[in-house]
Amino acid sequence: MRQFTAVVNPTAGGATSAAALLKVARLLREAGAELETEYSRSLAHARELARHAGERGRVVLAVGGDGITGSIGGALSGTGALFGLVPAGRGNDFARALGLPGDPEGVARVLLHGTPRAVDTIEVTSSVHAGTVVLGSVYAGVDALANLHANRSRLLRGSASYYAGALRAISTWRPVGYRITVDGQEHTCTGYTVVAANSSYYGSARRIAPEARLDDGLLDVVMIRDAPRRLFFALMKELDTGAHIHRPQVRVLRGREIRIEADRDLPYGADGEIEAALPVTARVLPGALRVLC
Repeated sequence: MRQFTAVVNPTAGGATSAAALLKVARLLREAGAELETEYSRSLAHARELARHAGERGRVVLAVGGDGITGSIGGALSGTGALFGLVPAGRGNDFARALGLPGDPEGVARVLLHGTPRAVDTIEVTSSVHAGTVVLGSVYAGVDALANLHANRSRLLRGSASYYAGALRAISTWRPVGYRITVDGQEHTCTGYTVVAANSSYYGSARRIAPEARLDDGLLDVVMIRDAPRRLFFALMKELDTGAHIHRPQVRVLRGREIRIEADRDLPYGADGEIEAALPVTARVLPGALRVLC
């Protein structure tokens, strides 16, 4: 029977995460599994707890949303430790890309009887981050600026902060000149954003890269070029279905190593947590993480 260590970050959606874990924990224990719970003080502490649990041969569970999922999954990348998810966040994009169930019974069933699957991760390198590993995507543009505004909001929380942050970012946006190097080949683009995607989803269920696969050893590079603002809003609505990739303003490339540069200071983000400035390099790590699914 598998032995589990659940890592919960009580400072980020703690009540929701704790409630989700309680339901799953009861089912795991009723099935005879051993479960211990660790409460982290920060995402950095969560990574430390996860690595220690993995070294002891335990299945490490990330309890929460994409922030703690990406942090713990990144910490376990390349270690051989087995990773499991108890989705309890607003977006749960990585869990969605894996096709994981959202109900406690389904989650417990996957954790108890699921088969380990080797998936890719992304190594992120910039002047601030050297070799940080994330799971979903690296993005640089209006989306990263919106996330930055949301995270710095003092008056609004949750979804409201992200809506307000997006409106602020779009209303003040000026097209950026990008230089994107994909496996050594240089491309240019003037527009709204460049996304290096391992997962097809980002930004709470938006299908930014609908053909991206977690285990193909490649990153999908989505470039959204300059367009009239009204057309950009229409394109943003199409992210829900992935139909935006058929527009002429969108270009998709694939590669193993992507470097993103811009002609002015611009933030980039990764899995909703990392915030820094371009340039940044994203490199795929094929099959580096073992996930129960």
